[in-house]
Amino acid sequence: MLDKYLNNRLITLYLIPLIIGSLTVFSFQPFNFTIVNFIVLPSFFYLIIYIKKKSKNIYRKKPYKRNLFIFGSLFGFGFFLSNLHWITHSLTFDDNFKYLIPFGLLFIPLFLSLFFSLTILIITPFLNLNFPSLLFFSASLAISDFIRAKILTGFPWNLWAYSFSWATEILQILNLSGFFCFNLIIITIFTLPAVVFFKTKIIYKFLVFTSLVLAILVLYISGSHSINKNQNILDSSDKKYYIKAISPNFKLEYGLDSNKIKNRLDKLIKYSEPDKDRKTLFVWPEGVFSGYTFEDVLDLRETFSKSFFDNHLILFGVNRVDKKTLGIYNSMVIVNNRMEIVREYNKQKLVPFGEYLPFEKILNKIGLKKITEGQGSFLAGGRQNNLVIDKLNILPLICYEIIFPEFLQSSDENTNIIINISEDGWFGNSIGPHQHFVKGVFRAVEQNSFLIRSANKGISAIINNKGEIVKKLTATEKGNIELEVPLLIKQNKNKNKNDLIFFVLLITYIFTFLLFKKKNEK
Repeated sequence: MLDKYLNNRLITLYLIPLIIGSLTVFSFQPFNFTIVNFIVLPSFFYLIIYIKKKSKNIYRKKPYKRNLFIFGSLFGFGFFLSNLHWITHSLTFDDNFKYLIPFGLLFIPLFLSLFFSLTILIITPFLNLNFPSLLFFSASLAISDFIRAKILTGFPWNLWAYSFSWATEILQILNLSGFFCFNLIIITIFTLPAVVFFKTKIIYKFLVFTSLVLAILVLYISGSHSINKNQNILDSSDKKYYIKAISPNFKLEYGLDSNKIKNRLDKLIKYSEPDKDRKTLFVWPEGVFSGYTFEDVLDLRETFSKSFFDNHLILFGVNRVDKKTLGIYNSMVIVNNRMEIVREYNKQKLVPFGEYLPFEKILNKIGLKKITEGQGSFLAGGRQNNLVIDKLNILPLICYEIIFPEFLQSSDENTNIIINISEDGWFGNSIGPHQHFVKGVFRAVEQNSFLIRSANKGISAIINNKGEIVKKLTATEKGNIELEVPLLIKQNKNKNKNDLIFFVLLITYIFTFLLFKKKNEK
């Protein structure tokens, strides 16, 4: 019965990969139907082997490599179209960019689909329906994800592991393994049900499924123990800092006049609810002073001095001008009540086409420009140390930077808090802000630090070091969330070894595959 449908080239090469690739969106935020991937990846694994075997005598005898490329491309297209269609919402704010919406919907998924199509094109000749091939397949997808996260500027969005965002207990392994090793483990777990297609004894299939259940159970139990043990540490911590994250829910717009900026500041102060008797760090989102530089905002210092006190610090996003080049940075600044900069950070990972234009000189000639305000690209900040103030050792992440695990690997081992500010108004009422937010859960566990997130038109939250959401404001809520945050010191000594752990496990997978292959050839 199955062969009857799969022998149809149109169904197998075009329809099925597009459908199963698109279904993956339901495994991620805000849906969290992780079970979808237990169907998608086994099907993906089985079908590429099926296409290789059947291409010689069906499908009009087309070369199987061509068939595999079509299959992989359409799977990838469905995957990225369903997961990233919200990106085009950012093109609706300026009439000059609206004509690019169809191109964004088509070409972004098509380009990214190459990570799937090229991967299966390379590995399929070596695959068969057996367990070592399953390991090789899992390792190859994990390598593909790793490359996607690193190549050019990198784009590690919605890697397979993110579909376990709801399983806080299982995520605890992140602090030991790092993200990419965890991603490899998760891909393997998702693919294991493919054992039903193996031509082997029932008892062997039963043992594999039992191992799958036991693996998930062990991860869950050990994670639960880690969370319970951690609670005692948090309760006994004598180093704490009072922090407020503000969610103003401002409309995304540029070219605001001075009255509107003053009005915005008044609302931010109102939502902040400053208490002169409490030492507090106030965290405001990126984009609250859209289109203004810090020098422009200095005109409002009198309002700051009247509203805040000497024991207050205010952190917010604003543009900073480089005095030498006159270029502009997207920056995070921490100021006192006199608007004096105490610490600052310049964003390092800029959004392609949003904050900078790749190959700018060439693309400008054909009329393309970045979609944010101003004609030129932002400057990328160089590597810098954490922002250290008093007891606070802050790892700063501006918006897009939170999707990159390597930012944590390069941070100070004494980091005791992560602060992420974001402007999510670009993505409207789509799934984008939900997908963006959940990356913070993973970063908190990886770093074993509390994470404070302040987002405009997005989800603001305080997440503890085990990935549990302590307090949260939805994308439509205004106000603040506050907490006396425990400051955990020197909790992350192994983090710089995370990529090494990933490669060790990767080599183990590949060695197992090669050993089995050599044994069969004898």
